[in-house]
Amino acid sequence: MKAENNQQPLMVTIKCLAYNHEPYLRQCLDGFVMQKTNFRFEAIVHDDASTDRTAAIIREYAEKYPDIIKPIYETENQYSKTDGSLSRIMNAHMHGKYVAMCEGDDYWTDPLKLQKQVDFLERHPDYVMCSHRFNKYWHERGILEEDSDKDFKGADYDLQNLIGGKWLTQTLTVMYRRSALDFKRYESYGMSLDMIQFYELLKHGKGYCFPEVMGVYRYHRGGVWSEVSQNRRLLIEFKARLAIYKVEQSDDAAMFILYQFAKAMSRIWMLKQWRIFIRVTHILSRHYGSRFVARLLFNKFAVGKGLAWNEVSGIKTFEQKKFLL
Repeated sequence: MKAENNQQPLMVTIKCLAYNHEPYLRQCLDGFVMQKTNFRFEAIVHDDASTDRTAAIIREYAEKYPDIIKPIYETENQYSKTDGSLSRIMNAHMHGKYVAMCEGDDYWTDPLKLQKQVDFLERHPDYVMCSHRFNKYWHERGILEEDSDKDFKGADYDLQNLIGGKWLTQTLTVMYRRSALDFKRYESYGMSLDMIQFYELLKHGKGYCFPEVMGVYRYHRGGVWSEVSQNRRLLIEFKARLAIYKVEQSDDAAMFILYQFAKAMSRIWMLKQWRIFIRVTHILSRHYGSRFVARLLFNKFAVGKGLAWNEVSGIKTFEQKKFLL
């Protein structure tokens, strides 16, 4: 049964961002209200000044499920400000012991999702977050792509997995301990990106990915991330890593930049973003030496290839750094 006793302590706050999600939002909100738990939970559903009927749908569900759906309505789009406003607004409303995430165009399929994730985190205090497998739905084509790894048995992940690009999840699958995230520090980055949030979380512990599929990630025209061009994504990912480094000034933060820089990318694009690459080469030179960076740049501009993944992975100790110089 759904836990609706307001005298219970609040166990989970669901963080849901919505913008022009009218065609998809009901499916998302249905996934929230169908959850069967032995604890109290709420969903903070944020409409970022949508121009369609997104706000009206949120209002309808808030009236029908007032103990679960807690709306926030904006008159001015916060995401476009790119100054951390969206993070500050949402973080101020995260009151549960745990925070679950799902954007308004994705949805959950398992009514026991929250219960399973809370039970796991309650039993394993050394884990700061958990996630699960998911299917993909190509909205315009009407195609559901099922999770391909049928033999996946569940796996731990940590900060090094995130740094190395071996990531196991999407935002809609995540639940984390609110106590593990310093919200003020996260807001200081000035960017509302999950990558930065997960980096901050995994500094304090590890995560676990359930083998079960419990949700669906939707690809569609108008999706905030799925519609971003490859070059734009690359730029955002570099800016996020540079923002992390500005705060951290650590070897891990430098390695995060190196893994991104090691990927193959257009010479023309790199020349257009020369300011970023000056900053990147300065940081990498500081941590790995100028000879290493010169070799990396030669491979990119003269040869047109990225650093081999096994070479990047080999940079773990000072001795290995010297070997690569």
